[in-house]
Amino acid sequence: MIASLKGTLSEKRLDEVVVDVQGVGFRVFVSLVAQARLPPEGEPISLRVRTVVREDALDLYGFLTAAEEDLFRLLTSVSQVGPKAALNILSGLEPGDLAQAIANGDAGRLTKIHGVGKKTAERIVLELKDKVASILPEVSASSGGPRIARAAAPKVSDLVNALTGLGYKQQLADRLAAKAEESLGADAPIEALLKEALRLARG
Repeated sequence: MIASLKGTLSEKRLDEVVVDVQGVGFRVFVSLVAQARLPPEGEPISLRVRTVVREDALDLYGFLTAAEEDLFRLLTSVSQVGPKAALNILSGLEPGDLAQAIANGDAGRLTKIHGVGKKTAERIVLELKDKVASILPEVSASSGGPRIARAAAPKVSDLVNALTGLGYKQQLADRLAAKAEESLGADAPIEALLKEALRLARG
């Protein structure tokens, strides 16, 4: 199974990237939090990878840190939480915040993530509360990510980076991020903010 990829970032899309490794392009699904920290297209990239084999496909899920990968592994161990759902959860909260919410038994915070219902949130807390406690120091230490120094408004910074990574000019990205935050509120998950910014961009 593929455990890591090191090559050139050839394409960036909303929830996936293509990594060119010596002429072979690998499609890798990534969280929106990771997407915001990726380098521009054409630059070198290194991803940790979890390979998920299905009857009709072999999917790759990429992570910038071991902590994010560990959380993905734990989330997919929960009954009725598949890899796409796990990636969606990782898109809604920073790894450190997510691990802390689970460790604290804060199912309510998880339900604020788009697509996560009350029963799913309670199941995640029930099954992972003790397990996540053992990796909490590691997750918290790495939650800032390798590329961006956390600013006073890290979520807006990540949102702008995600928009520019998708091809929007800096000035437009700043404006869309501000409007999305005004529309949904500063506490909205980054996934929801990005979707709102893209909706506003389409007019």
